[in-house]
Amino acid sequence: MRIGNLEDMEKTKRLPQPEAEEPKEESKWKNWKNWWYYHKWYVAGGVIVLWIAGSLIGSMLGIGKKTADFQIAYVGKSTLSPETAQAVEDLFASLASDYNGDGEILVQLNQYNINNDNGEALYGYASEISLMGDISARQSYFFLTDDPAYFQEQYQIFASPDGGCPEETDYSADDKVILWSDCPLLSQPELEDLSGLFLGRRCFYDSETSQNAQQCSELWDLLWNSQGTA
Repeated sequence: MRIGNLEDMEKTKRLPQPEAEEPKEESKWKNWKNWWYYHKWYVAGGVIVLWIAGSLIGSMLGIGKKTADFQIAYVGKSTLSPETAQAVEDLFASLASDYNGDGEILVQLNQYNINNDNGEALYGYASEISLMGDISARQSYFFLTDDPAYFQEQYQIFASPDGGCPEETDYSADDKVILWSDCPLLSQPELEDLSGLFLGRRCFYDSETSQNAQQCSELWDLLWNSQGTA
């Protein structure tokens, strides 16, 4: 063997050898950890934004939220307290059944504080606009008010005894409403402060009605026929 070859081999041994490559899986994991370290807060922020957006869209579309079997509009000079409003909803829920078949009886009370005497004109106007939207969208079937004559004069929406709409010239609330205190099913001790209010049902001037209008009509008949039976 030539000595020159031995010398070449020794030189080769002394040359820096290339480092061994890391396994591909380990390299990918290190890259991922490095990326996550610098981007985790961006990811967290994006998740929060998506959650908020999803919640808002779900709320707007009513996703995951049970709808009321029917709605009641309270129209008065003063606002009912949250406790009284809840008691009204509970009372009507106890008289009704699961009209929409979702497994729960829910009643929604919408309050419109109009024609008030406390000088809050802008608030009254806003409530009146909301009330007109309720009527137009046929949201509420029942209307509870402290001034049925004024309400009928303004909106002519209380149904006649037969459930139809009144004549064009009929702006009277007579025989179209129930005095709260005259109806044993309504005049509960916990709602004694509502004794002077009047309940009416709305009529529909075309074929489009409120949700579950037929069942609501049957509930109205029950309330109407119970007057004076105490």
